[in-house]
Amino acid sequence: MRDVLDELVKRYEAGETVGLATVVATFSSAPRSPGAAMMVTERDEAFGSVSGGCVEGAVYDLGQTVIAEGRPVLQRYGVSDDDAFAVGLTCGGILDVYVEPVSQDSFPDFPALAESIRSEQAVAVATVIEHPDADRLGKRMIVWPDRVSGDLGSSRTNDAVTDDARGMLATGRTGTMHYGPDGQRRGEGMAVFVASFEPPPRMLVFGAIDFASAMARLGAFLGYRVTVCDARPVFATKSRFPEADEVVVDWPHRYLAAEAEAGRVDARTVVAVLTHDPKFDVPVLQVALRLDLGYIGAMGSRRTHDDRMDRLREAGMTEQELSALSSPIGLDLGARTPEETAVSIAAEIISLRWGGRGERLMTTAGPIHPEPA
Repeated sequence: MRDVLDELVKRYEAGETVGLATVVATFSSAPRSPGAAMMVTERDEAFGSVSGGCVEGAVYDLGQTVIAEGRPVLQRYGVSDDDAFAVGLTCGGILDVYVEPVSQDSFPDFPALAESIRSEQAVAVATVIEHPDADRLGKRMIVWPDRVSGDLGSSRTNDAVTDDARGMLATGRTGTMHYGPDGQRRGEGMAVFVASFEPPPRMLVFGAIDFASAMARLGAFLGYRVTVCDARPVFATKSRFPEADEVVVDWPHRYLAAEAEAGRVDARTVVAVLTHDPKFDVPVLQVALRLDLGYIGAMGSRRTHDDRMDRLREAGMTEQELSALSSPIGLDLGARTPEETAVSIAAEIISLRWGGRGERLMTTAGPIHPEPA
């Protein structure tokens, strides 16, 4: 829903009914992950994507039907369908897409959800997408860490789904949960899709240099909340880093330690140390390598890397702690410019996140979009 939130809010406030299509499950080499959304309007408009172009035409038609009839539909698209070539999903993937009507009447709690997403508050939406009782289809709850709104049809179901949704929200997971018709955990018959919306992951770039400017632009493009930090006020200015969400003048190690103490970094946070100056990068890496972060990389030549590793060992870092460091930073793309180097770093982050090998696809076999490692 985040993909189409601005347009969805606009149409909702105007009193329109839209068809909201959401990927709720994927199999094999599906092009997009659960949670990807596409919105269809009464004015024959479409926003967002559920498959990168493969089945959008078919989903658009289904969205128009849902708007007209006012009933949600769960539809599977893929190579197992006789009309796979007709809808265009010829890449070998399978998508389950849930299409629902959204309006002021059908979703009265939507403004509270939209406000939470926009203000970067953690929130999840749990929707019944399969149930033997047709009256239960489309029922939903909004689940925050400290409160709940909505009803899935029974207190037993509400309690089970609330617990599970909060667990998924805490780890940033989006997916489908299966229960018995009345919320029995070991049963089957009811499927509930839980869409988690949490604050965007953070990218902390240390070193206010030209490479950091390119990294901030690319980090923002990838959906990170980007912070550039440097102890030198003459370099750490908002005018030099307009794409960064914030520019901080502070010693990198002191800033990172304070953010960790305040609980503002987590396992999704990526750290790029671009200073290649030991008085900056060694202290901040001492802090970073003792935290549970998603990625820690440091820029510099192999000679700089060897010197840095010696300094970190002398400072008491263990080999296990040092093994979390990506240095020299990035994948071997032959990058030269700051922009190319930023792409190299981003490629390494993406590769480590999803278990990719950084090879040319034409030289590999198997699914292009494998399950995450």
